Amino acid sequence: MGGFFGAVCSHDAISEVFFGTDYHSHLGTRRAGMAAYDPELGLQREIHNIQNSPFRTKFEKVFEEMQGSSAIGCISDYDPQPLLIRSNFGTYAICVTGIINNSNALIEKHLNYGNGHFQAMTGGKINSCELVASLINQKDDYVNGIKFAQAEIEGTASILILKDDGNIITARDRLGRLPVLIGKSDDGYAISFESFALNKLGFEIEKELGPGEIVEITKDSITQLSKPGNEMRICSFLWSYYGYPTSVYEGVNVEVMRNRNGEILAQNDAVSKNAENIDYVSGVPDSGTPHAIGYSNKSGIPFSRPFIKYTPTWARSFTPTRQSERTKVAKMKQIPIHELISGKNLLFVDDSIVRGTQLKETVDFLYSNGAKAVHMRSACPPIMHSCKYLNFSNSNSDMELITRRTIMELEGEEGMNHLDEYSDSSTERGKNLRKAIAKNLNFESIEFQSLDGLIKAIGLEPCKLCTYCWTGKE
Repeated sequence: MGGFFGAVCSHDAISEVFFGTDYHSHLGTRRAGMAAYDPELGLQREIHNIQNSPFRTKFEKVFEEMQGSSAIGCISDYDPQPLLIRSNFGTYAICVTGIINNSNALIEKHLNYGNGHFQAMTGGKINSCELVASLINQKDDYVNGIKFAQAEIEGTASILILKDDGNIITARDRLGRLPVLIGKSDDGYAISFESFALNKLGFEIEKELGPGEIVEITKDSITQLSKPGNEMRICSFLWSYYGYPTSVYEGVNVEVMRNRNGEILAQNDAVSKNAENIDYVSGVPDSGTPHAIGYSNKSGIPFSRPFIKYTPTWARSFTPTRQSERTKVAKMKQIPIHELISGKNLLFVDDSIVRGTQLKETVDFLYSNGAKAVHMRSACPPIMHSCKYLNFSNSNSDMELITRRTIMELEGEEGMNHLDEYSDSSTERGKNLRKAIAKNLNFESIEFQSLDGLIKAIGLEPCKLCTYCWTGKE
């Protein structure tokens, strides 16, 4: 996923951007970088690999090595950034969050059109941040360049630019799939993906950019360079999974939404009566926990934590590239509490079910520690399509999804014509999907949040939410 933070202050901004960027570490664990502007030193930049060390450790010397009253920083899933770019309208530092699905076509178009070149990384891959910069540079100024880039990109691109005059330009992606917020303090302005990063650093939320909106900030002002569009498709997974619990997007707090989501799951189970005689409700840590708390509060079933994740030395389980490594890391982190597992009927709530690999390991782990029965609830509807707008649930093939694989086992290719029915728990196909997944993963029962339930938990108009991974509708 990735996230960014920038600030323009009346004093040195390195501290604000150091901590502000660090507060985005939950969004990616591959690369991180900072850039700063100082009138005497000009633009400076530092990038580190943070796969095996946290952001703070790798950047602890940045206070000695970098200075400037304006700075930007980013956490990146893949590409090293920010990059320093020299263009026909100035030198700048740039970082980008999102995903570019048509990068190969854009690269070929650029090379054929301008006889230009790109710096290739290992394997010949082009840094997507450099690609965005090359698109911007095809126009005569930042605003037209950003608009051109976002029009050309199939996917999502929110952009943060530190100019060589110390001002910062930021643009929210064209359909507002990701948030961009601006905060104000007595000493200047800051830009952030996560709202709580602004709050913790003493900035009051001044505005949330609209879809495609472009603004420029100085230490004294915000100037709108391009008005927002009317259409928004903010990613629903911000609330259910990868957003930080303390953050607020479009006025909706993540933790509050997750509690509400769990309550709706409990109401659905109370009607269907498919989770009787449960001893404890638990969350698959960490993001499943608040959904489970909401379920527990609504159902009256006690909440407990039958196993704890050991996180001081283990990275997040999705960090390794290979699935086998992700599975091993997830398994090694799980420390059981036998008294809360042995002989118990347990109901777990997970934030989502994508491939199902780690869940199989988890349920086997619970049964090996004496669980009597394990029920599973997903806080999201069945994922039927790999995300093509962000990195979440992004895969080489839809057949990596447990839902698609199960449907193929049940009905073959014909089943792909009935995905809506399989998503709906009230249909025969929907019931068969759930029974098959429960059997394959050794659950006593499994159920998913409905799309209507998820939308109700978020509380925004359906037309403003991206639900592509569940519906396949753009």
